Amino acid sequence: MRTIAIAVVLLAAPLAFAQKPPTVPDSVVFETGNEYANPDGQHLQLNLARPKAGEGPFPAVVCIHGGGFRAGKRDGYDSLCIKLAQNGYVAVTVSYRLAPKYQFPAAVHDVKAAVRWLRANAAKYKVDPERIGTTGGSAGGHLAQFLGVTAGVKEFEGDGGHADRSSRVKCVVNVYGPSDFTKSYGKSVDAAEVLPLFLGGNLETAKKAHIRSSPLNWVTPNAAPTLCIHGTEDRYVAHEQAVWIVDRLKSAGVEAELLTLEGAGHGFKGKDAETAEKALMAFFDKHLKSK
Repeated sequence: MRTIAIAVVLLAAPLAFAQKPPTVPDSVVFETGNEYANPDGQHLQLNLARPKAGEGPFPAVVCIHGGGFRAGKRDGYDSLCIKLAQNGYVAVTVSYRLAPKYQFPAAVHDVKAAVRWLRANAAKYKVDPERIGTTGGSAGGHLAQFLGVTAGVKEFEGDGGHADRSSRVKCVVNVYGPSDFTKSYGKSVDAAEVLPLFLGGNLETAKKAHIRSSPLNWVTPNAAPTLCIHGTEDRYVAHEQAVWIVDRLKSAGVEAELLTLEGAGHGFKGKDAETAEKALMAFFDKHLKSK
Protein backbone atom coordinates (compact mmCIF):
# COMPACT_ATOMS: atom_id res chain seq x y z
CA MET A 1 0.00 0.00 0.00
CA ARG A 2 2.78 2.45 0.87
CA THR A 3 4.36 2.14 -2.58
CA ILE A 4 1.05 2.80 -4.26
CA ALA A 5 0.37 5.77 -2.00
CA ILE A 6 3.68 7.37 -2.83
CA ALA A 7 3.07 6.81 -6.54
CA VAL A 8 -0.13 8.82 -6.26
CA VAL A 9 1.58 12.08 -5.54
CA LEU A 10 5.35 11.87 -5.87
CA LEU A 11 5.44 13.39 -9.32
CA ALA A 12 8.50 15.56 -8.97
CA ALA A 13 10.48 12.50 -10.15
CA PRO A 14 8.02 10.51 -12.28
CA LEU A 15 10.71 8.45 -13.98
CA ALA A 16 11.21 6.54 -10.75
CA PHE A 17 7.91 4.80 -11.33
CA ALA A 18 8.55 3.97 -14.97
CA GLN A 19 11.37 1.53 -14.23
CA LYS A 20 9.21 -1.42 -13.22
CA PRO A 21 5.85 -2.47 -14.67
CA PRO A 22 3.05 -2.25 -12.11
CA THR A 23 1.43 -5.30 -10.58
CA VAL A 24 -2.01 -5.75 -12.11
CA PRO A 25 -4.53 -7.65 -9.97
CA ASP A 26 -6.93 -10.15 -11.54
CA SER A 27 -9.84 -7.75 -11.00
CA VAL A 28 -8.36 -5.11 -13.31
CA VAL A 29 -7.83 -4.83 -17.06
CA PHE A 30 -4.78 -2.69 -17.83
CA GLU A 31 -3.97 -1.45 -21.34
CA THR A 32 -0.97 0.60 -22.45
CA GLY A 33 -0.20 2.67 -25.51
CA ASN A 34 -3.68 3.70 -26.67
CA GLU A 35 -3.28 6.63 -29.06
CA TYR A 36 -5.77 9.37 -28.23
CA ALA A 37 -4.56 12.20 -30.49
CA ASN A 38 -1.87 12.93 -33.08
CA PRO A 39 -1.08 16.66 -33.14
CA ASP A 40 1.96 17.52 -35.23
CA GLY A 41 2.69 13.81 -35.72
CA GLN A 42 3.36 13.22 -32.02
CA HIS A 43 1.10 10.15 -31.58
CA LEU A 44 0.03 10.95 -28.03
CA GLN A 45 -0.84 7.88 -25.98
CA LEU A 46 -2.49 6.92 -22.72
CA ASN A 47 -2.56 3.92 -20.40
CA LEU A 48 -5.95 2.74 -19.17
CA ALA A 49 -7.11 0.68 -16.21
CA ARG A 50 -10.68 -0.50 -15.71
CA PRO A 51 -12.63 -2.99 -13.62
CA LYS A 52 -12.79 -6.44 -15.20
CA ALA A 53 -16.24 -7.17 -13.78
CA GLY A 54 -19.41 -5.09 -13.81
CA GLU A 55 -21.59 -3.55 -16.47
CA GLY A 56 -20.96 0.05 -15.50
CA PRO A 57 -21.10 2.72 -16.62
CA PHE A 58 -18.21 3.62 -14.34
CA PRO A 59 -16.94 7.03 -13.31
CA ALA A 60 -13.58 7.96 -14.80
CA VAL A 61 -10.44 9.86 -13.83
CA VAL A 62 -7.83 11.44 -16.11
CA CYS A 63 -4.35 11.52 -14.50
CA ILE A 64 -1.74 14.05 -15.66
CA HIS A 65 1.94 13.62 -14.83
CA GLY A 66 4.30 16.32 -13.62
CA GLY A 67 7.82 17.23 -14.67
CA GLY A 68 7.98 20.99 -15.06
CA PHE A 69 6.11 20.92 -18.40
CA ARG A 70 9.36 19.68 -19.99
CA ALA A 71 9.82 16.14 -18.66
CA GLY A 72 8.01 13.22 -17.04
CA LYS A 73 6.16 10.19 -18.31
CA ARG A 74 2.60 8.98 -17.99
CA ASP A 75 3.80 5.68 -16.45
CA GLY A 76 4.25 7.48 -13.13
CA TYR A 77 0.49 7.26 -12.65
CA ASP A 78 0.06 3.59 -13.61
CA SER A 79 -0.19 2.49 -9.97
CA LEU A 80 -2.85 5.06 -9.14
CA CYS A 81 -4.86 4.13 -12.24
CA ILE A 82 -4.83 0.49 -11.15
CA LYS A 83 -5.84 1.45 -7.61
CA LEU A 84 -8.71 3.53 -8.99
CA ALA A 85 -9.84 0.62 -11.17
CA GLN A 86 -9.89 -1.59 -8.08
CA ASN A 87 -12.25 0.95 -6.57
CA GLY A 88 -14.70 1.04 -9.46
CA TYR A 89 -13.22 3.67 -11.79
CA VAL A 90 -11.92 3.72 -15.32
CA ALA A 91 -8.64 5.63 -15.07
CA VAL A 92 -6.24 6.87 -17.71
CA THR A 93 -2.78 8.40 -17.48
CA VAL A 94 -1.83 10.53 -20.46
CA SER A 95 1.23 11.80 -22.29
CA TYR A 96 1.23 15.35 -23.61
CA ARG A 97 3.54 17.55 -25.65
CA LEU A 98 6.44 18.99 -23.67
CA ALA A 99 8.36 22.26 -23.60
CA PRO A 100 10.46 23.83 -24.90
CA LYS A 101 9.48 22.50 -28.33
CA TYR A 102 5.81 22.77 -27.45
CA GLN A 103 4.85 25.77 -25.35
CA PHE A 104 1.58 26.79 -23.74
CA PRO A 105 -1.19 26.07 -24.62
CA ALA A 106 -0.15 22.84 -26.42
CA ALA A 107 -0.26 20.75 -23.23
CA VAL A 108 -3.70 22.15 -22.39
CA HIS A 109 -4.93 21.25 -25.87
CA ASP A 110 -3.64 17.71 -25.34
CA VAL A 111 -5.22 16.98 -21.96
CA LYS A 112 -8.52 18.37 -23.21
CA ALA A 113 -8.26 16.06 -26.21
CA ALA A 114 -7.74 13.16 -23.79
CA VAL A 115 -10.98 13.98 -21.98
CA ARG A 116 -12.83 14.18 -25.28
CA TRP A 117 -11.32 10.83 -26.35
CA LEU A 118 -12.57 9.25 -23.17
CA ARG A 119 -16.08 10.52 -23.85
CA ALA A 120 -15.92 9.36 -27.47
CA ASN A 121 -14.95 5.88 -26.27
CA ALA A 122 -17.31 5.81 -23.32
CA ALA A 123 -19.36 2.90 -24.61
CA LYS A 124 -16.28 0.77 -25.35
CA TYR A 125 -14.82 1.21 -21.88
CA LYS A 126 -18.12 1.43 -19.95
CA VAL A 127 -17.52 5.03 -18.89
CA ASP A 128 -20.23 7.39 -17.70
CA PRO A 129 -19.44 10.53 -19.74
CA GLU A 130 -21.13 12.70 -17.14
CA ARG A 131 -18.79 11.55 -14.36
CA ILE A 132 -15.21 12.33 -15.39
CA GLY A 133 -12.74 13.88 -12.96
CA THR A 134 -9.05 14.71 -13.19
CA THR A 135 -5.94 14.85 -11.05
CA GLY A 136 -2.30 15.71 -11.47
CA GLY A 137 0.78 16.75 -9.54
CA SER A 138 2.96 19.83 -9.97
CA ALA A 139 2.80 20.70 -13.70
CA GLY A 140 0.12 18.03 -13.95
CA GLY A 141 -1.77 19.71 -11.12
CA HIS A 142 -1.70 22.96 -13.08
CA LEU A 143 -3.08 21.21 -16.18
CA ALA A 144 -5.77 19.42 -14.15
CA GLN A 145 -6.75 22.74 -12.60
CA PHE A 146 -6.82 24.34 -16.04
CA LEU A 147 -9.28 21.69 -17.17
CA GLY A 148 -11.44 22.56 -14.19
CA VAL A 149 -11.67 26.29 -14.91
CA THR A 150 -11.79 26.50 -18.73
CA ALA A 151 -14.68 24.27 -19.76
CA GLY A 152 -16.20 25.67 -22.93
CA VAL A 153 -13.35 28.13 -23.61
CA LYS A 154 -12.85 27.45 -27.31
CA GLU A 155 -9.32 28.84 -27.60
CA PHE A 156 -8.04 26.05 -25.37
CA GLU A 157 -9.73 23.12 -27.10
CA GLY A 158 -7.12 22.64 -29.82
CA ASP A 159 -7.63 20.30 -32.78
CA GLY A 160 -6.86 16.94 -31.15
CA GLY A 161 -10.01 15.26 -32.43
CA HIS A 162 -13.54 14.50 -31.24
CA ALA A 163 -14.52 18.16 -31.45
CA ASP A 164 -18.15 17.16 -30.98
CA ARG A 165 -17.41 16.06 -27.40
CA SER A 166 -16.97 18.19 -24.30
CA SER A 167 -13.69 18.49 -22.39
CA ARG A 168 -15.48 19.49 -19.19
CA VAL A 169 -14.52 17.65 -16.00
CA LYS A 170 -16.77 17.22 -12.99
CA CYS A 171 -14.11 17.66 -10.32
CA VAL A 172 -10.38 18.26 -9.80
CA VAL A 173 -7.76 17.05 -7.34
CA ASN A 174 -4.81 19.41 -7.72
CA VAL A 175 -1.66 18.13 -6.01
CA TYR A 176 0.77 21.02 -5.46
CA GLY A 177 0.08 22.60 -8.83
CA PRO A 178 0.73 26.34 -9.41
CA SER A 179 -2.17 28.73 -9.90
CA ASP A 180 -0.52 32.11 -10.60
CA PHE A 181 2.68 32.12 -12.63
CA THR A 182 3.10 35.88 -12.26
CA LYS A 183 3.94 35.29 -8.58
CA SER A 184 6.12 32.20 -8.98
CA TYR A 185 9.46 33.97 -9.42
CA GLY A 186 11.39 34.30 -6.19
CA LYS A 187 9.10 31.79 -4.49
CA SER A 188 10.14 28.72 -6.52
CA VAL A 189 13.66 27.31 -6.83
CA ASP A 190 13.23 26.57 -10.54
CA ALA A 191 10.59 29.00 -11.84
CA ALA A 192 13.20 31.15 -13.58
CA GLU A 193 14.42 28.09 -15.45
CA VAL A 194 11.12 26.30 -16.14
CA LEU A 195 8.59 29.02 -16.93
CA PRO A 196 10.46 30.73 -19.80
CA LEU A 197 10.67 27.35 -21.55
CA PHE A 198 6.93 26.80 -21.16
CA LEU A 199 5.76 30.36 -21.76
CA GLY A 200 8.26 31.68 -24.30
CA GLY A 201 9.94 34.20 -22.02
CA ASN A 202 10.17 35.47 -18.46
CA LEU A 203 7.73 37.73 -16.67
CA GLU A 204 9.18 40.83 -18.30
CA THR A 205 9.22 39.55 -21.88
CA ALA A 206 6.13 37.29 -21.82
CA LYS A 207 3.87 38.72 -19.12
CA LYS A 208 0.68 38.15 -21.12
CA ALA A 209 1.48 34.44 -21.44
CA HIS A 210 2.05 34.21 -17.68
CA ILE A 211 -1.33 35.80 -17.01
CA ARG A 212 -3.17 33.77 -19.66
CA SER A 213 -1.71 30.45 -18.47
CA SER A 214 -2.55 30.97 -14.78
CA PRO A 215 -5.67 29.02 -13.72
CA LEU A 216 -6.44 31.70 -11.12
CA ASN A 217 -7.41 34.09 -13.91
CA TRP A 218 -9.96 31.73 -15.47
CA VAL A 219 -12.10 31.00 -12.41
CA THR A 220 -15.85 31.48 -12.89
CA PRO A 221 -18.90 30.17 -11.03
CA ASN A 222 -18.92 27.32 -13.58
CA ALA A 223 -15.55 25.95 -12.45
CA ALA A 224 -15.37 22.34 -11.23
CA PRO A 225 -15.28 21.50 -7.51
CA THR A 226 -11.66 21.26 -6.48
CA LEU A 227 -9.51 19.71 -3.78
CA CYS A 228 -5.98 21.12 -3.49
CA ILE A 229 -3.35 19.14 -1.58
CA HIS A 230 -0.18 21.05 -0.73
CA GLY A 231 2.72 20.96 1.71
CA THR A 232 3.85 23.98 3.70
CA GLU A 233 7.54 23.40 2.90
CA ASP A 234 7.22 23.10 -0.87
CA ARG A 235 10.22 24.84 -2.43
CA TYR A 236 9.06 24.32 -6.02
CA VAL A 237 5.45 25.52 -5.80
CA ALA A 238 4.72 27.70 -2.78
CA HIS A 239 1.85 26.63 -0.52
CA GLU A 240 0.24 30.04 -1.01
CA GLN A 241 -0.47 29.10 -4.64
CA ALA A 242 -3.05 26.59 -3.35
CA VAL A 243 -4.49 29.12 -0.91
CA TRP A 244 -5.04 31.61 -3.73
CA ILE A 245 -6.88 29.25 -6.08
CA VAL A 246 -9.06 27.82 -3.31
CA ASP A 247 -9.99 31.31 -2.11
CA ARG A 248 -10.77 32.45 -5.67
CA LEU A 249 -12.95 29.40 -6.30
CA LYS A 250 -14.82 29.90 -3.06
CA SER A 251 -15.38 33.58 -3.85
CA ALA A 252 -17.01 32.48 -7.13
CA GLY A 253 -19.34 30.13 -5.25
CA VAL A 254 -17.47 26.97 -6.28
CA GLU A 255 -16.90 24.14 -3.81
CA ALA A 256 -13.19 24.10 -2.97
CA GLU A 257 -11.09 22.50 -0.25
CA LEU A 258 -7.46 22.79 0.78
CA LEU A 259 -5.67 19.93 2.50
CA THR A 260 -2.50 21.41 3.98
CA LEU A 261 0.25 18.99 4.97
CA GLU A 262 2.42 20.66 7.58
CA GLY A 263 6.14 20.29 6.89
CA ALA A 264 5.66 18.45 3.60
CA GLY A 265 7.68 19.36 0.53
CA HIS A 266 7.25 18.83 -3.20
CA GLY A 267 6.64 15.11 -3.30
CA PHE A 268 4.93 13.42 -0.37
CA LYS A 269 6.32 10.48 1.57
CA GLY A 270 5.14 8.12 4.27
CA LYS A 271 2.20 9.37 6.31
CA ASP A 272 1.79 12.46 4.11
CA ALA A 273 1.46 10.27 1.00
CA GLU A 274 -1.11 8.06 2.72
CA THR A 275 -3.11 11.08 3.90
CA ALA A 276 -3.07 12.58 0.41
CA GLU A 277 -4.19 9.33 -1.22
CA LYS A 278 -7.05 8.90 1.22
CA ALA A 279 -8.25 12.46 0.62
CA LEU A 280 -8.02 12.04 -3.16
CA MET A 281 -10.08 8.86 -3.11
CA ALA A 282 -12.70 10.36 -0.79
CA PHE A 283 -13.08 13.46 -2.97
CA PHE A 284 -13.54 11.44 -6.15
CA ASP A 285 -15.99 9.11 -4.40
CA LYS A 286 -18.02 12.10 -3.24
CA HIS A 287 -18.21 13.79 -6.63
CA LEU A 288 -18.09 10.92 -9.11
CA LYS A 289 -19.80 7.95 -7.49
CA SER A 290 -23.13 9.62 -6.81
CA LYS A 291 -25.20 10.11 -9.95
